[in-house]
Amino acid sequence: MRSIAVIGGGITGVTTAYALAKRGFAVTVFEKNRYAAMETSYANGGQLSASNAEVWNSWPTIFHGMQWMMRKDAPLLVNPKPSWHKLSWFAEFVSNVPNYKSNTIETTRLAIAARQYLFDWAETEQIDFDLKKQGILHFYRTQSSFEHAGRVSKLLAAGGLTRRAVTPEEMHAIEPALTGQFYGGYFTESDASGDLHKFSQGLTAAAERLGARFLWNREVRAVHRSGSTIEVAVNELHANALPQTLTFDAVVICAGVRSRSLAASLGDRLNVYPVKGYSITVPLTDEQSQRAAPNVSLLDDATKLVSSRLGVDRLRVAGTAEFNGYNRDIRADRIKPLVDWVQSYFPEINTRQVIPWAGLRPMMPNMMPKVGCGRHDNVYYNTGHGHLGWTLSAATAEMLADAVTLRG
Repeated sequence: MRSIAVIGGGITGVTTAYALAKRGFAVTVFEKNRYAAMETSYANGGQLSASNAEVWNSWPTIFHGMQWMMRKDAPLLVNPKPSWHKLSWFAEFVSNVPNYKSNTIETTRLAIAARQYLFDWAETEQIDFDLKKQGILHFYRTQSSFEHAGRVSKLLAAGGLTRRAVTPEEMHAIEPALTGQFYGGYFTESDASGDLHKFSQGLTAAAERLGARFLWNREVRAVHRSGSTIEVAVNELHANALPQTLTFDAVVICAGVRSRSLAASLGDRLNVYPVKGYSITVPLTDEQSQRAAPNVSLLDDATKLVSSRLGVDRLRVAGTAEFNGYNRDIRADRIKPLVDWVQSYFPEINTRQVIPWAGLRPMMPNMMPKVGCGRHDNVYYNTGHGHLGWTLSAATAEMLADAVTLRG
């Protein structure tokens, strides 16, 4: 039985471990936190959104990004301080504008496949993660943004996704709690929402039942390839244990924003950049808030914010993209627009207490995840999913497990 080390216990690491364990590999996952999915996977927008598969490599996105640079509350914020990493990433981002259509179509195909895998896994393993199969409603305030959505819909359709245009009256029928004036919307009935953290916990337990081993509080100091084997050097955090070096037949890097440095140590170039996203979780502690909160998952095109109802008593609102290096600070001026959004569209929800969060999304400049083998035949990658980590993770895990299986 081949032994496989998986570096990282976020959603890609957990799904990778599960897919490999199903195929009979001896899997060991290294995660520096005490539990699975405690960083970027912890408090995301909660959407399984094939309808959000449009990649960002387009001239309108670049134009808007330049306009927003001086606005602290902008959906996309770039720290103007230069770095070689940032400059090289943006140069590659721009070079991928010609691939906008093909990459959007391919991302859509991946998202549809991933969604079905995830539903099947959850049913097989009896995972409760506040799943709502009530679709996702995108809404637009202007004619131009609505017409752009129509053009995007043609690309999504080429990837196999069906969504339909809806009038403001139809939008209200789909989600009666939503207030405001809109030009129109698009509704994707096949999309869904849920709690990513709860799903990750459930899938971790399922992977363990299949024989996967999860080593928590383990910080990976280095990964080395020594001939046909892989050596993983780790420290056990919060303990007096001595550093360890464990040996495996192969390794899969699922380390989020740290994947770039690990790849470099293994001889591969992986231009992952940390793109910070923010969220708030609004406790719906009273009956009025519970009645006033939406049940259908939403995406506001103008602000690039999404919302998902998590069970009876929580509303998650998330979004924005901040290019600010590896800074993990939760900025009040980036959280305020999320709270204001709730108060604007759902004024009867009590926002006296909200739980803020920020995480670093590992994003490739072409907006496509890196899945498969590196330069060495026992080094693999499943990382760089950007803002669609949960949406794509089940499909890329299956692709990665297939690639490892084909190597024998």
